[in-house]
Amino acid sequence: MPFSHHSHSGQFCGHATNTLEEVVQDAISKGMTTFCLTEHIHRDRIDFYPKEEDKHTPETLAQLYDDFYHEAQRLREAYADKIQIFIGFESEWIRDSSLEIVQGLLAKYDLDLFVGSVHHVHHWPIDYDTPMYHNAREVAGGSDEQLFADYFDAQYAMLQALKPPVVGHFDLIRLKSDEPDGRFKLWLFVWEKILRNLKFVAEYGGVLELNSSSLRKRMREAYPQVEICKEFRSMGGRFTLSDDSHGIDQVGLNYGKVLECIKKAGIAELCHLVPAMDGVDAHDSRFPNVAWKTVSVSELETHPFWKLSGQSSSPGSGVKHAADPVRSGHVPDTGLESSSLGIELA
Repeated sequence: MPFSHHSHSGQFCGHATNTLEEVVQDAISKGMTTFCLTEHIHRDRIDFYPKEEDKHTPETLAQLYDDFYHEAQRLREAYADKIQIFIGFESEWIRDSSLEIVQGLLAKYDLDLFVGSVHHVHHWPIDYDTPMYHNAREVAGGSDEQLFADYFDAQYAMLQALKPPVVGHFDLIRLKSDEPDGRFKLWLFVWEKILRNLKFVAEYGGVLELNSSSLRKRMREAYPQVEICKEFRSMGGRFTLSDDSHGIDQVGLNYGKVLECIKKAGIAELCHLVPAMDGVDAHDSRFPNVAWKTVSVSELETHPFWKLSGQSSSPGSGVKHAADPVRSGHVPDTGLESSSLGIELA
């Protein structure tokens, strides 16, 4: 510990930087003890991002993941005495073929986990840029509220079909919305869908990642928001840490601020992957070689990571939180505009 269960590298991801080995070396230098390598799965040509077709075909993207898998295996062996590396992927949920792609990867490779994510609604990317988010919103009927509802419906379908061991950036949909820091509870229709999804994850034993990437994208709280974390905690749900890093400058970034969210949500324990042979039973029959181990937040705070990474685990060391904006009526001027954020996919 600390740890991350969601990461990318420029070697195998077109919107990231640095080689996979550089990412692993940086995690080691910051005192991380567990690090999961989870590159994106391939997609159908119709779902390529702008200009991606200039460099890739569906076949070359599939080959890219194969190259990643073998490099990840090499790095796991090369750095076994310094860090525990686990290998997986981040899934997509775009159209029917997404399920086939995920099932194919699980059948082909000996993996430790995967991160279940939704990046598209109505076939439009909702985290690529604001215009594409607006396209998805128009298909949904023109309102953020309905698009959010459609997002959580898509997520529920993904959860039911895949039962991902780690649920990725649960409330990613807010990134490009008009009010990315607004409260979900004020949209009761959406909130009911959130509770439905959380209940399902808790029941099948999935783990919700506390994803720090929202903080570097100028939001006030990690994914998912504190109000969602409180509900999942009350259901007996488990949490883990992820930086969703896309290069060495983002490895472990903003974990001090995530720790503030953890305390605000009343979370006392986090879990991280360990080899199943470490006296802990496997958590998922699909991944018999790994299991989840819990660690107290108080123990996490004493780890050398905080000093090595130049961060603080002390209360108040992170961002100051202004009053929460609401989802209707007057919205406080936060100086944040989602359309001004740089393009960086989750």
